[in-house]
Formats: sequence, structure tokens, C-alpha cells
Amino acid sequence: MALNTQKPAIDPSYLEKLQDYYADHKVIPSYSVLATLWGISAKSWVSECVKRFEEAGFLDWTPDKQLKPGARFFERRLADSTVQAGLPNPAISDGYDLITIDDYLVRLPSKTSLVRVKGDSMVEAGIHEGDLLVVEQQPNANVGEIVVAIVDNEFTVKYLEREKGGFVLKPANKAYPVIRPKGRLEIFGVMAGLVRRTR
Repeated sequence: MALNTQKPAIDPSYLEKLQDYYADHKVIPSYSVLATLWGISAKSWVSECVKRFEEAGFLDWTPDKQLKPGARFFERRLADSTVQAGLPNPAISDGYDLITIDDYLVRLPSKTSLVRVKGDSMVEAGIHEGDLLVVEQQPNANVGEIVVAIVDNEFTVKYLEREKGGFVLKPANKAYPVIRPKGRLEIFGVMAGLVRRTR
């Protein structure tokens, strides 16, 4: 008689529960906590689940043998369907790819910074106070790009424009004046994306 060597499937909710736990506590818990989190009594099955998550790239180990998030731990579902901002469309399908926010927003990690927005000078460009700008650090930019510049030793985010006298920084709010630097205009970087929580 042939033995069934196929391993039982892991409940997909195990990874979701683990990701939620990490979001709250910023650590991967011990095996005993994992057992409680997953509702498992057999330590061998906890160990098997961890091993499979490790093989799949969701978990990894630190040099001192502590569990840590793996390369795929922060992947999020990206629905196959797009969402229309105009007329209603059919409901989003069940299909999806996996993507990390870094994969989507960060092209050059070593040259990328997050800058928090203060003020409302760029609201007409869809940039609001409290938003996090994804900024690719570079000393130059093209006219029309949204840049983070240093003016009077302070960061400001504006459109880079050109006038007869040189480059200027133009706000996206008519209540604010165009900034015409008297000295050298220093570009910190160019806006590559934006992150905002809505609730």
C-alpha cells in the first residue's frame, strides 16, 4: 500500500494573522505565541508552517536565530481589475497579483526619502498636509516637475518653473506667491509618488 506523503495545506489566514500581529507589535512572535495566534495545539505543525513560510520567502532568520520578515512578507494584493473614478464598472474580480509598496513606489532605495508635507500650498496638485512624499534625491530637475527644494535652509515642495530671471518655485494654491530665490536654488529631489492614509 502506497503511503500518502503529501503535506496538508496551510490555511491562508495564518499569514494574514501573522502580518496583522507584526503590524501591531513589529516582531515575529515565538512558536508558543504563534500556536495561540493560529489556534494550533501541535508544536510540530507550528514548526512545519514556519518552515513553509520560510521556503516561500515570507519568513527568514536573523544571525542570532530569531524569526524576522522575509523578502515577500510585505507583499500586498494587487487586484487584476482597475477601479474607475467615473461611471461604475463591474465588481473587482477575485484575481490578483502580489506587489510590495516599495516595488511600486521606490525605484532607487539608496536615493529615496520620505518627506512629510506641512501646509496647503500644493493642494491643487492633490498634495495635502500630512501626506508623505516619495522623493528621489537628485540635484537637478525638469521644468514642470514637482520638486522638494531648500530655500532659506527650509524644505519646500513646489513646481519647478522658469522665468526670464531664472528658475522659480510655483505653488499649486493661488493664495501663495511664486518663490523667486535671490541666490542659488538648491534642489533636494523630485517627487516620485505620494502616500496618504484616508482613515
